[in-house]
Amino acid sequence: MSELMDIIKDPTMDYQQRCIALAKYAENLEDHIVLSDRTKYFQEKQVVTAMGEGASPYRPRYVTMDFEKFFAQGSKFLELEPPKDIWEAVSDLMIIYHHIPGVTMQPVYIGHLDRLLEPFYTTYEETKRAVKMLLMHLDRTIPDSFCHCDIGPKDTRVGRIILELSAEMQRPVPNMSLVYNEETPDDFALEAIKTGLITAKPSFVNDAMYRKDWGSNYCIASCYNVLPVGGGGYTLGRMNLRYLEEITHSREELMGGLLKEAVLCECEIIDKRIRFIVDDCHFFENSFLAEEGLISRDKFVGMFGIVGLAELVNGVLHAEKQEDRYGTGEEANTFGEQILDVIHETVASYQPKYGKIFMHGQVGISTDVGTTPNVRVPVGEEPEFYQHLAVTARMQKNFETGVGDLFPFDATAKKNPQAVLDVIKGAFAMNMRYFSFYSKDTDVIRVTGYLVKLSEIEEYNKGKAVLDNTTNFGSGAKEGLKIMQRKVRGFEYA
Repeated sequence: MSELMDIIKDPTMDYQQRCIALAKYAENLEDHIVLSDRTKYFQEKQVVTAMGEGASPYRPRYVTMDFEKFFAQGSKFLELEPPKDIWEAVSDLMIIYHHIPGVTMQPVYIGHLDRLLEPFYTTYEETKRAVKMLLMHLDRTIPDSFCHCDIGPKDTRVGRIILELSAEMQRPVPNMSLVYNEETPDDFALEAIKTGLITAKPSFVNDAMYRKDWGSNYCIASCYNVLPVGGGGYTLGRMNLRYLEEITHSREELMGGLLKEAVLCECEIIDKRIRFIVDDCHFFENSFLAEEGLISRDKFVGMFGIVGLAELVNGVLHAEKQEDRYGTGEEANTFGEQILDVIHETVASYQPKYGKIFMHGQVGISTDVGTTPNVRVPVGEEPEFYQHLAVTARMQKNFETGVGDLFPFDATAKKNPQAVLDVIKGAFAMNMRYFSFYSKDTDVIRVTGYLVKLSEIEEYNKGKAVLDNTTNFGSGAKEGLKIMQRKVRGFEYA
């Protein structure tokens, strides 16, 4: 069958999912991005890619609109006045979510929900009903766990309701982060941990780290992508360092110019895709979000994603013994840092036509086999817990647009959430940027950055259609990324 007929007849996709797949098929019919021969070479070797965004990108990959401004002014285009109560606030959000463009055709950032809704709090019962309606609407109409909301750092009544409902509903949508800093009280953080051990969310954000990069007006979108509020990410290019290792003959060749050359070729892809969005598609000239000041071109950035650092380091160093390999061996870890520093310096010095480009630790894709996401230690090679945290924090320093690792816990964590909080505090003191966790005995788990229900993966693998668009990704990642084989941590004294 043709690709078109494959989509139309796919029994694992419902109507909406087929529409999204057909739109992607059409977007790929023509390619107007002209690249240099050297960049094409690295593309052919699978070192650099455009992350499946489509050959003719007509909108930014991630749009992180300013919801607080939307609440303050309403929308002329949508004929909405500023909301006056909790029901109008929830209704306005449900309306505008369906007008936010993005690579998944769904919003990847749905607002700092506790901060947005706290001013409209009435009674516990009414507010909980309104918030539950919003969360149910999201799960049923935006069935994509790249959809992300933020809460914290302050303790709020709405924030606690969101945590309570997340534990009750146990749905993968929306994804969620708790912005954590010195203002976050322990009892609120502990409630978030208890919820996370039931439903794999929220993850914890090291606010101190990201404030140094962006100031206070940033958000977490999609998996753990950090972007300016009122802007977003134009495009996410991806460098697969595992494939760079396959064309590298020596450490000297890599560090003597090959690495930098490959980085510049990925930057070329990012730059030219941004130009196509802005200059050819005139996205900002045709968006009511831009016209009403809810997004601004100067708040959009390019994202330079990487995967496979472990494979590059181990391959170039010919590290066979566990004590010599990335994550454990000091020479390997130092070499990994050196590679990241070269990438960061090269990306930071590149001047695209619009905005700037920042590094991102890409979470991997469902078809990755033998490639470890971002700068993580490969599954099955995790060192002792403290060392694992230390090397993770050490490798995350350069990733201004987000990076993350995740840690499954056994049943002892539920008996002692304070121990989990102590681990998070210690990791953040070492400058880890983002901490995700889940309990190994729950249905909702975190795959790489997004969430899935294991029960829905089972249904999908039987050839049945399921609600969440990301279930098919989780099905592939369950095998390719060995997500069920991660080292599980526990607390003997719990």
